[in-house]
Amino acid sequence: MPEVNDLSNSNKQKLVSDMKVVVSDAEEILRATAGVAGEKMVDLRERIGERLRDAKLRIADAEAALVDKTKAAARATDDYVNENPWQAVGIAASIGLLIGIIIGRR
Repeated sequence: MPEVNDLSNSNKQKLVSDMKVVVSDAEEILRATAGVAGEKMVDLRERIGERLRDAKLRIADAEAALVDKTKAAARATDDYVNENPWQAVGIAASIGLLIGIIIGRR
């Protein structure tokens, strides 16, 4: 099950990164169209500006939640290893053996 969480955390990090790029690009578009006149364009820029501010807040919240979950997972892993050191060594050795077998077959 931890592997699924690792994948979802990785996907979440990628999503946050991608959203930051989108927000940055949208801000650049707003700056580039600042000189364009027209009531519709002014309204559009205002709406986009509001949505960008909301998106930035959501991205910051998602990033903070992701960091908190990652820290919690690290603490849980650390606690498990401290409480069960020999089991942790056995698991690590087993994983190393499996990787060695897989690599050896290639």
